[in-house]
Amino acid sequence: MDGLLNEVIAKYNYWIYVVLMMIGFYAMIGKNNLVKKLLGMNIFQTAIILFFVSTGVKRDAGVAIVDKYEVLKHGVDASTVVNPLPHVLMLTAIVVSVSVTGVALALLIRIHRRYGSLEEDEILEKIRQ
Repeated sequence: MDGLLNEVIAKYNYWIYVVLMMIGFYAMIGKNNLVKKLLGMNIFQTAIILFFVSTGVKRDAGVAIVDKYEVLKHGVDASTVVNPLPHVLMLTAIVVSVSVTGVALALLIRIHRRYGSLEEDEILEKIRQ
């Protein structure tokens, strides 16, 4: 039992990401307001981004900027250098996330002007009439 508890405590950051993902998922599925759904999507995306960034972290590792002459002489010890690929991919994901949020907010403004509400049930009722 202590081994399992220690394992859970050692990886507490993953549990936080899972909780964040579930909060975002609940907001996307369980709420009728479109703004709340959008916020849920952003929380979900943030949890995924944090998860990927945390998986790229190494203890006692440095930035992946190396002197080429030193590398040619001695090579690179991969355990001392952080892989920058997850971080770069997540920077791209952040840019895409901000863009999607901006477009979604513009669409929500248009929906509100046309239907006078952001509640999903009211909009569907007005569409069916």
